[in-house]
Amino acid sequence: MKNLSRVLICFLFVVSSCKKGKKVDEINTLPFFNSAIFTPEWIEKDSPVYKGIHTIADFSLVNQDGKEVTKSTYNNKIYIADFFFTTCPGICPILEKNMNKIQEKYREDDDIMLLSHTVMPVKDSVSVLKQYAIDNGIDSKKWNLVTGDKKQIYDLARKSYFADEDFIKTQDEDAFIHTENFVLIDKKGRIRGVYNGTLALDTERLIRHIEILKREG
Repeated sequence: MKNLSRVLICFLFVVSSCKKGKKVDEINTLPFFNSAIFTPEWIEKDSPVYKGIHTIADFSLVNQDGKEVTKSTYNNKIYIADFFFTTCPGICPILEKNMNKIQEKYREDDDIMLLSHTVMPVKDSVSVLKQYAIDNGIDSKKWNLVTGDKKQIYDLARKSYFADEDFIKTQDEDAFIHTENFVLIDKKGRIRGVYNGTLALDTERLIRHIEILKREG
């Protein structure tokens, strides 16, 4: 009986170790996020659903330099997206501070870019965004602050980036978007992570995940 018990204990240990190994593999491969409920999905390239993974929709907006910014601007780039407005007294200065940390870390890395959409495009004109960029040390080669059609921006936030948690609950299209989310997008325009941009720890986690995506190629 003692020997049988030992065998059983060893078997359980091996099974447990295998399960733990699988979790380690998942940690080193980021999931995909295909809906607003943000359920992580690890999808293999040979899976029949791989080609149907959610991607960011096409868009055409204008940055702080008056230049057009489209989805193709970010083709084959890893980028972090968020939503803000220049006169925001609350979370936006913290978002800007943490996004700036990412800018500085990857300033010389052409594969990493940043994208901030104003949720008050009527007030945040190109000239306003330009002054905001100057005041906050934002490099337009690395980080686009974009304005444009409000409906397009709000549709992007809600339908592409799943960034508006209140809309998920209320479906109120007139509601103002005010989110602390940083959204990590891979080189094929797919969501690979969502982070609280007001938290330094989550910003560090985002940076670790950027490194994982860089290894993914």
